[in-house]
Amino acid sequence: MAREKKRRSNGRRSPLAAAALIGIGLLLTGGIYAGASAAMAATDDTSATTSTLTVEDGQKLFQANCATCHGMDLQGSEAGPSLYGAGELSVHFQVSTGRMPLQAQAPQAPQKPVQFTEEQIDAIGKYVQSTSPGPTFPDEETLDGGGDLANGAELFRINCAMCHNVAGAGGALTEGKYAPNLHTTTPVNMYAAMVTGPQNMPVFNNLNLTVEDKRDIISYLLYNQESPSVGGFTLGSLGPVSEGLFIWVFGIGSLIALTVWITAKSN
Repeated sequence: MAREKKRRSNGRRSPLAAAALIGIGLLLTGGIYAGASAAMAATDDTSATTSTLTVEDGQKLFQANCATCHGMDLQGSEAGPSLYGAGELSVHFQVSTGRMPLQAQAPQAPQKPVQFTEEQIDAIGKYVQSTSPGPTFPDEETLDGGGDLANGAELFRINCAMCHNVAGAGGALTEGKYAPNLHTTTPVNMYAAMVTGPQNMPVFNNLNLTVEDKRDIISYLLYNQESPSVGGFTLGSLGPVSEGLFIWVFGIGSLIALTVWITAKSN
């Protein structure tokens, strides 16, 4: 009898073995599911990138999101200007920076999170370009950052620095308006701003600044974006105003605090 009980006890499976088998099964099932999901997602992404929206799709997007202010036929209204002659480059600048669609009337359209995909922005631009042709995208060489940095810096100081600051940090204008900083602006939007003159910015056509001049300015701004500040903390790159404020608040404030401390110790 003792031998039979010993054989039965040796033949039984441990509860831990059952738990281990269940765990292995769950891991295998989860791994297979995750792999299948990743494969499906990759397929969806590929189909999304290969699919392109048409001009008709851009027209529908425009009518649903822009026509309230700019009119069904781009003729404009009391709430928004006409887009005759605006072109696809202006659309890309305004929509890809989140300035449009405008949430509320203000002295200036602020940048905000973008509401459309790149493909949708291109489709809206194609529709506007087909209906009311205007400035279009430059060739890749203009945006490659390979221009003359010295000439670009000089041109920027002469034509742009009075509003955007010599370091491209932006600055205040009149009536609640401002020149935005250029530290994160893309090359295509730098070019678009010079060509289309959004909001308070003047238009720099090829008689004012040639295409090569624009390339040099873009190259200078890209160089500023990529170059670290060798002087340490930039204080916003706003020049003597922020630097003087820092000295008065922290420098002289520290001296006053030290004087008070020494006086208290001597007393």
